[in-house]
Amino acid sequence: MNLIELVNLGKRLYYSPEQYARKLGVKIGNNCRIGTHNFGSEPYLVTIGNHVQITDNVAFFTHGGGWVFRNKIPDLDFFGKIIVKDNVYIGSGSYILPGVTIESDVIVAARSVVTKSIPKGFVVAGNPAKIIGTIEDYKNKIIKYNLKTKNLSTIEKIRVLKSADEASFISKPYLDYPEKKS
Repeated sequence: MNLIELVNLGKRLYYSPEQYARKLGVKIGNNCRIGTHNFGSEPYLVTIGNHVQITDNVAFFTHGGGWVFRNKIPDLDFFGKIIVKDNVYIGSGSYILPGVTIESDVIVAARSVVTKSIPKGFVVAGNPAKIIGTIEDYKNKIIKYNLKTKNLSTIEKIRVLKSADEASFISKPYLDYPEKKS
């Protein structure tokens, strides 16, 4: 089944995450892969550019925090638009807060909490998200691990991955143990 197709299973209609987002009013460009349904209570304030991948459990928040003031200011309500520009990857479980703009050519690492706008060409990670490098440095770091499996069948991909030597896989260093200060 194609993710973009609307499928009628029994009497219930199911939508792909992208179809669902569009139905809610999220503006989405071309060549995107949307893997979340979490566009908040004002999804029409979210704009997504071209060639953007938003993975599972990413959540967009277009407002928040006003509740605690409503005893004294009953009509308090504030909002922030969220703009994701072109060629962006947002990793699993990330949160995008109100008023954030994510410029083009950005990677947001999994589980990041994006509280501020991100300039073009950076990789961010953490809670709150901080710049950890440039997208160009990241590309240069991972290119040597390219096993060229992207357009292979599942069977061929398994064969390539199972036969690759250890040096073909990315490996992370251990965390540094902080020295005690006397």
